[in-house]
Amino acid sequence: MNEEQLKHVVKSVIEKQQTSYFSLDRMERVIHSAVQTAKSFGIGVTIVIMREDQVVQMSYHMPSANLVSSTLAPKKAWSALAMKQPTIQLSKLVQPGAELYQIETMMGGQLATFGGGIPLEVDGHIIGAIGVSGGAVAEDQAICEAAVNAFMKESD
Repeated sequence: MNEEQLKHVVKSVIEKQQTSYFSLDRMERVIHSAVQTAKSFGIGVTIVIMREDQVVQMSYHMPSANLVSSTLAPKKAWSALAMKQPTIQLSKLVQPGAELYQIETMMGGQLATFGGGIPLEVDGHIIGAIGVSGGAVAEDQAICEAAVNAFMKESD
């Protein structure tokens, strides 16, 4: 198999993976799960599901969510992808004296370092991330965890 054929095979596998993992039905069920969890807290949030190539696959802004959440949710998803870890784990790393102190400034405000962003991992490979914003940090984190759990247990 030559290099061009290999690229075609890899592209085909990625497209099939994206079609399977990021189908409309799955995305709707994941968003629904997040919305139900947000409603149980009595809050409105924005939920963003992003593929590993940084394409927002789906975004939903609950009517009762604050406007700022529509900016923060995609940043949380992006941050989870960029740092390859849940954003809640970044908080302690960016405090004064910690290893990543001032990274948010160096990233021009793109990086979110508080809870609500979690990578989506399948077979040891990050395929995307979910970001949630609109509640307190603990609420965003819990809603995001519910969305990730729904994503991981869905099968097409």
